[in-house]
Amino acid sequence: MRERLAVFGSPIAHSKSPSLHRTAYELLGLDWEYSSRNVSVTDLATTVAGLDNGWRGLSLTMPLKQAAFELADTRDAMATLTGAVNTLRFVGDDGARTSFGYNTDVSGITRALASVGITEAPHVHILGGGATAASAVVAAAELGALSVTVLARNPAKSLPLIDLGKRAGLAVDIRTFDTLDDVPRPELVVSTLPGRTPLPVNYPTQVLSSSALLDVAYDPWPSELAARWTDAGGVVANGLSMLAHQALIQVRIFVSNDPFQPLDREDAVLTAMLASVGLDAHGIPLAA
Repeated sequence: MRERLAVFGSPIAHSKSPSLHRTAYELLGLDWEYSSRNVSVTDLATTVAGLDNGWRGLSLTMPLKQAAFELADTRDAMATLTGAVNTLRFVGDDGARTSFGYNTDVSGITRALASVGITEAPHVHILGGGATAASAVVAAAELGALSVTVLARNPAKSLPLIDLGKRAGLAVDIRTFDTLDDVPRPELVVSTLPGRTPLPVNYPTQVLSSSALLDVAYDPWPSELAARWTDAGGVVANGLSMLAHQALIQVRIFVSNDPFQPLDREDAVLTAMLASVGLDAHGIPLAA
């Protein structure tokens, strides 16, 4: 039986995950099927329960990451810390099948930033307060951040990020988008806002030119925020680069159920995955 994998989410038509994963499995010589399916939060549990033994695992995108956390039988440290699962790996048969839940978004963020030379950031701003923001808080801790300022439309909904920051070893301050005057100037801004969101914050040129941006949204690209950063001379990490790097960790999981076990010819696999979505080895869009 041909093993099956897919990315679930809603909406899902724009997803680049099928291209990334199919490229990896072809290079690895694995005859696996990887598709996409539009699945809502309310349908996720029933849909997963209906998958037969031919299913090896799933990638989960918004808005399913917190629901997938609840479905997982076991969870890795990053999933437990963030309360979000973006990868489910199935082991065993019906009646004895175990679902292992992982969060590869944290690694995707840090690896995408490292590819453009960003390996530390004392002060970080995060735009948006959802599941990806939780991964961004933990990624900031891995970059040695002293403080994180989360800017959100509804700060009350983002309050759990304060406790997450404490568990990750840093201070998190929650603000609305219009209260930037007395917050630390960032070395890094991570936008977790959906694509095409009107810009909710107006950073001065000196911030744009001297700090780095990771814009998780990649459709359309460049986003309005990324274009402003680039025009000011700032460093920009592409959201597709994050997607590719987290997908590489997912491929490790689907192959070995171990996010730390490198793939055969992993450098070549990553290069091919990045190229499949139009990026060079540094996550920079290739010339048309």
